Amino acid sequence: MPISFEELTDKHPCFGRHSASTGRIHLPVCPGCNIACRFCERSINDTENRPGVASCVLKPEETVPLIKKAREIAPEITVAGIAGPGDTLATDYAIETFRIIKREFPDLIKCMSTNGLLLSERADELIELGLDSLTVTVNAVDPEIEAQLNDYIIYHGKKIEGVEGAKILIRNQLEGIKKIAEAGITVKVNTVLVPRINGDHIEQIAYKVAEAGAEKYNIIPLIPQAKLKDEKAPDCFEIEAAHVAARQYIELFLHCSRCRADAIGVPGKTEVSRQVYSLFARRNLDFKENFSHG
Repeated sequence: MPISFEELTDKHPCFGRHSASTGRIHLPVCPGCNIACRFCERSINDTENRPGVASCVLKPEETVPLIKKAREIAPEITVAGIAGPGDTLATDYAIETFRIIKREFPDLIKCMSTNGLLLSERADELIELGLDSLTVTVNAVDPEIEAQLNDYIIYHGKKIEGVEGAKILIRNQLEGIKKIAEAGITVKVNTVLVPRINGDHIEQIAYKVAEAGAEKYNIIPLIPQAKLKDEKAPDCFEIEAAHVAARQYIELFLHCSRCRADAIGVPGKTEVSRQVYSLFARRNLDFKENFSHG
């Protein structure tokens, strides 16, 4: 059984009342992706501090010595999360890794992020492995708006562009959230705020994801890059307007650090990933790809 929302708020730094004293380790085991977000630029490097970036991609079995070393250096780690650098359900690596964690580190909370394209059809696997919390990135619930943020999806080997692909993505996200939430797993939704495109759409997103069963909502300001490099990042007033629109329907998450896919430590307080990864071979540095991990 997944842990309760109350227990999650005590032990998970992204949910908790005691977030300053609990840590997480993000395991970068997912190289591939299946949607082409216009704002995303995945990268393998040591310098950028944002989602979609890691210093290397690990094999599932390589995570065991990494977690052991990380917990020696940062014993406050309570959560093992997988958030990229690709999508966690586009391959089997995240699920394989969580099965290893369930066996080797049963005390760790298992947390995952996904773009949700395959969530509805892989929900049973996540439930079976004992996932404790799930984050789904939902940037629109109107296909016309989603199509402005995502060029295409790769769905069962087929490239589907524009509104047609957006319809499939949104349907699968909401159906998947519902399945996961009904199993007792805490669901948080992320939305990348692009004021010109989805700034007036936040209320509808919040309503629909709350209706599907999500318990927390995180509005992430756009980092202008990739095809949306010329878009304006939201200002404080636009972010607050989005918060006002969303909090009518769902509890907001307000302390997101926009972590790398290989972050280790207490968010906003300690970061020991370089100290840990210096003990392991790094691969694939300076790789970039314009695909989203969600």
